[in-house]
Amino acid sequence: MASLPITQVKTLPDAWDYKGRPAERSKSGGWLSAAMILGVEACERLTTLGIAVNLVTYLTGTMHLGNATSANTVTNFLGTSFMLCLLGGFIADTFLGRYLTIGIFATVQATGVTILTISTVVPSLRPPKCNMDHPETCTPATGIQLTILYLALYLTALGTGGLKSSVSGFGSDQFDDSDPEEKSQMTNFFNWFYFFINIGSLGSVTILVYIQDNLGREWGYGICACAIVIGLVAFLSGTRRYRFKKLVGSPLTQIATVFVSAWKKRKMELPSDPSLLFNVDDVAEGLKKMKQKLPHSKQFRYLDRAAIKDPSVTETNKWNLATLTDVEEVKMVLRMLPIWATTIIFWTVYAQMTTFSVSQATTMNRHIGTFEIPSGSLTLFFVIAILGTVPIYDYLIAPIARKALKNPQGLTPLQRIGVGLVLSIIAMIIAALTEIKRLRVASSHGLTNNQAATIPMTVFWLVPQFLIVGAGEAFTYTGQLDFFLRECPKGMKTMSTGLFLSTLALGFFVSSLLVSIVHKVTGNHKPWLPDNLNQGRLYDFYWLLAILSCLNLIVFVVCAKGYVYKEKRFADEGIEMEEAEAAFH
Repeated sequence: MASLPITQVKTLPDAWDYKGRPAERSKSGGWLSAAMILGVEACERLTTLGIAVNLVTYLTGTMHLGNATSANTVTNFLGTSFMLCLLGGFIADTFLGRYLTIGIFATVQATGVTILTISTVVPSLRPPKCNMDHPETCTPATGIQLTILYLALYLTALGTGGLKSSVSGFGSDQFDDSDPEEKSQMTNFFNWFYFFINIGSLGSVTILVYIQDNLGREWGYGICACAIVIGLVAFLSGTRRYRFKKLVGSPLTQIATVFVSAWKKRKMELPSDPSLLFNVDDVAEGLKKMKQKLPHSKQFRYLDRAAIKDPSVTETNKWNLATLTDVEEVKMVLRMLPIWATTIIFWTVYAQMTTFSVSQATTMNRHIGTFEIPSGSLTLFFVIAILGTVPIYDYLIAPIARKALKNPQGLTPLQRIGVGLVLSIIAMIIAALTEIKRLRVASSHGLTNNQAATIPMTVFWLVPQFLIVGAGEAFTYTGQLDFFLRECPKGMKTMSTGLFLSTLALGFFVSSLLVSIVHKVTGNHKPWLPDNLNQGRLYDFYWLLAILSCLNLIVFVVCAKGYVYKEKRFADEGIEMEEAEAAFH
C-alpha cells in the first residue's frame, strides 16, 4: 500500500521564528501570540495611568509641593512618556526590532515603578507628615527626595514610550495581511487592542486609585510594579510562537536624508522637466520592487533638489541622492504638519483633567452615603464618555452624516477632529463657570482661607467637564489616528502613530509652559494658581484656555479647508490609490 504524501509545511515569506527560520503558519502568530502582546499593553496602561491620574494629590499632599509645580510635574511626566514613543519607534525600526524593544523598555518601566514604590516605603525618601490645616508648617521635599522621585518617574516614562511605540505594530506582525482570514483577524486585533487599553484605564482610575487613597501609595504603586512584571513575563513566554519581521529602517532617517541631500545641492538649478530627476526607475531592479513611483507635485519644490544627480559626486549614497518618490513621501508628511500643529491645543485642555480638575475635586464633597470617591477616580468619566461616544457615533451620528454629507465615511477625519476641538472649548467654558460657583460656595461658608476644608458642594459638579472632554477625545483621537494612517505614505506607516502621539506630548508640554507663565505673571498679589485654590482664580486660567482653543479652532478650519486628501490628489493625477500606495510588501 502506497504511503500518503507528506503535507508540505506552509511558511511565510516575510516572517521568521525566534531562531531565524521561516515562520510556519500553523505554529506561529495568530491569536495566541497576540494575546501575550495584548496582556503587556493592558499592564502598561494600568501602570502608567495608575501613577498619572492620582499623582497630583501625592505631590501636594505627601511631597508638599505647590499646585502649579505639581501640575507641571504630572504634565511633564505624561508629555515625556508620549514624546519618547518617537525614540522608541526609531530604535525599534532601525536597531533592535519590535520584540527586543518591548522587552527592554518594559524592564526599564518596571525598574522605574519599583523605585517609585520604594520611595513611598522608605521614610527618609519623603518629607515628614504635617497638618494640612496649617500648610505653613509643612516641609517641602528635599533635593535628594525629589531626585529619587524624578528618577523613578522618568525611568517609567522612558519605559512607557519605548513599549508603547512597538506594541501595536508587533501585534499586527502576528497576522498575515495577504491571507483573507488572518487579515480579518488583524482588524479584530486592533479592536481588542483598544478594548484592552480601556480595561487598563478602568482598573487604574477605580481600583488602583482607591487602593492608593485608602491603603497607601506603597500598595498602589507596588501593584503597578507587579502588574508590569507580570505583563513582561507573559510577553516573554510567547517568544517561541512570535513572528518576527525584518528591520525596514526608520522613516525619520528618510526624512533626514531628503533634507540633507537637498541642502547639499541648494545652489544647483532644478531641471524644468521632473522626469530628469532621479527616481525609482533608475535604481537597481531588486530595489525597484520595494516602491511604486509617486506623481510629482509642485509644492515644496526646494526638496526636489535631493533628486538631482550631481556629476561631481563619485560615491552615491542616500545622504547625497534620493529618489523623487522619496521626496514626494516627505512632502506628504509636510502637508500634514499644519493639521498636526492645530491638534496640540486639544491635549493641553485634556491635561487639565488630570491636574487642576483633580485638585478641585479634593476640596469638594466626594461622599455617596458613607463611601468617599477618590478624587483621582473622576477620570472614570473620561472612559465612560469615550466608550459611550464611539457607539453613538457609529450607530447614530455616522448614518445621519452619510446621508447629509453624501460621504460613505460619515464625518471625514478632519471633521471629527473639528468636533473634538469644539467640545474642548465648551468643556473649558463649563469648567470656568463651575470653578466660579465653587469659589462662591467656599466664600459663603467662610472657607476661603482653609485649604484643607471640604466645601459643601458635591464633586459631581465637575462631571460635565470630564464627560465633554472625554467625548471630545473620542472624536479627536479617532479622527487623528484615521487622518495620520490614511495620509502618511505606506512606507512611513510606523511613523503615523508617532506623529499622533507627539501631539499628546506637546499638548502636555504646552500645559506646563502655560502654567509656568501664568504663575509667574500673576505673581503673589492676585495669583491664578496658588497652593490654596480657594484663594485663586483658576477660572481665569480656564477662560484663557477657552480663548486659545477658539483661536486654534479658527486656524484649524482654515488649514482643514485648504487640505486635499491624498485620495483626491491622486485621483486628480489619474492614479489609482492601490497603485500609488503599493510599497514595502
